[in-house]
Amino acid sequence: MPTNTTLYSDKPLPKLPTAKLWIGKHEIASEIAASSKELATGMMHRDSIGEDEGMLFILPYPHRASFYMRNTKVPLSCAYIDAEGTILEIHDLQPFNEEPVFAKSNDIQFVLETKQGWFDRHEVRIGSVIRTEYGTLRETFFKRRP
Repeated sequence: MPTNTTLYSDKPLPKLPTAKLWIGKHEIASEIAASSKELATGMMHRDSIGEDEGMLFILPYPHRASFYMRNTKVPLSCAYIDAEGTILEIHDLQPFNEEPVFAKSNDIQFVLETKQGWFDRHEVRIGSVIRTEYGTLRETFFKRRP
């Protein structure tokens, strides 16, 4: 979860709305974390995550994001993603480790958390692009309003 956790919950979030994400031929059913409380709480206090499940954090603007594992029991991998949906970095996160993992890039707009090792098991690498049924992540989550 992001390190700005002043609003995090002391219990697991209810299951959030989901979206299907495609990374190459692989599909993930991803919960969408977009509100301040959802961004701050993320996967805290949960007991498990399915193999093809994840949580996509929609950050309000591109920046040098950082995530850590306060109150998070499940080992996770996270991808730091730019506004177009290109994976720029992949990191493994250890349960309860509160040391922030800072992105190297200032262009992180999305973060996808999965079961630890998912990216390796599915041969998803840096440079892979994530899409939804509506197009790029930018097109899906930041549509311009007329």
